[in-house]
Parts: sequence; structure tokens; C-alpha cells
Amino acid sequence: MVDTVSKKRRSEIMSAVRSKETKIEVYFRKELWAMGVRYRKNPKKYFGKPDVVLNKYKAVIFIDSCFWHGCKKHLRMPSTNKKYWKNKIEKNIKRDEEVNQYYKKTGWKVLRIWEHEIEKIQKKLCKKSRSF
Repeated sequence: MVDTVSKKRRSEIMSAVRSKETKIEVYFRKELWAMGVRYRKNPKKYFGKPDVVLNKYKAVIFIDSCFWHGCKKHLRMPSTNKKYWKNKIEKNIKRDEEVNQYYKKTGWKVLRIWEHEIEKIQKKLCKKSRSF
């Protein structure tokens, strides 16, 4: 398959993709902190690389993007290289389920939050703050 952008532009695009410190993760953690909840962010010693770990509550939190984790509402499958992307996203979903099972077996709580859920809350809060 031929790429539709130059190698330099593709490199710029891909360098902007982050697995940590995304806007929605930072927003979510700031809200947790404001509520007095203390946590560990992106600790490496935990299975499945949770975004937030609440040791006190034996809970892990994953903030899943709609694209990479296959949100049924918002996933827009790329029109090119469909087989690759379908396979990639299906593997991610399968891995997510394995991680969930691991934590459930070890007595930990698992919370998965969709990107669109956090964005919806952000939008509501922005509207409220502008109305004052």
C-alpha cells in the first residue's frame, strides 16, 4: 500500500501519537487529585500498564481511546489497509479482556473509561464555567 503523505509528514503525525500523558488522562487525573484521591500514574510494575493505580482501593483504571480499543459507538475504521487495522484492534480488545481477567482473579477492581465519556464530562464542565 502506498502512503498518501511524505515520509517526513508521516513521521510528524506518528510522533504526535502518545500512549501516556494524553489530554484525557491528564484531565482525568487532575479531577481525581482535586477530589482528594491519591494514585500512581502509569506504573511499570503492573500487568497491562494501567493509566492509574489506586493501591488503597486495589483498583486499576484504564482510559481507553475510542480508536485503539474498538469503541462500538465511535470507531471509524480506516478505509485503507482494512485487514491490518481490523486485526490490530481485535488484538487490542482481546488483550484488554485478558488484563481484566487477570485483575479480577487477583482480587483487584478494574475500571475502563472510554475517551468519549471523559470528553463529554469536559464539555459539560466547560459550558457550566462559561455560564457564570
